[in-house]
Amino acid sequence: MRILAVDHGQKKLGLALSDETGMLARPLEIIAHKSKIIDAAQVSERAAAHGAERIIVGVSYDEAGDPNQAGRRAMNFAETLRQQTELPIELWDESLTTQDARAARIASGSPRKKRAGHLDDVAAAVLLQNFLDNHTITP
Repeated sequence: MRILAVDHGQKKLGLALSDETGMLARPLEIIAHKSKIIDAAQVSERAAAHGAERIIVGVSYDEAGDPNQAGRRAMNFAETLRQQTELPIELWDESLTTQDARAARIASGSPRKKRAGHLDDVAAAVLLQNFLDNHTITP
């Protein structure tokens, strides 16, 4: 089962895709934010084009465990996405995915110039891998 993950940001949306077994995540692409409706349509289209059967949207939380401002925006985006597709949409805690993505780039030996780029798709892959590692996916 292929799963598409979205790291929702104010300026960009990072996308990641699992392999067919639902065990490994890889960065897919970065989409520039236009509007909630256009973004949702693009994500829905990418999910269909890649044969995804589920979409995961990352949500960030504050120290009290409540969605923070960015998390609420991601939840609102997920609601708009639900209107664009019949695929199941699940929310997943994305706390620290960008920091983990940055650490992964450093650990991989990427030159400093390459590390300066956007990490949204890598953060989406970290989010998706975390989801996959915590779920048993059945086809």
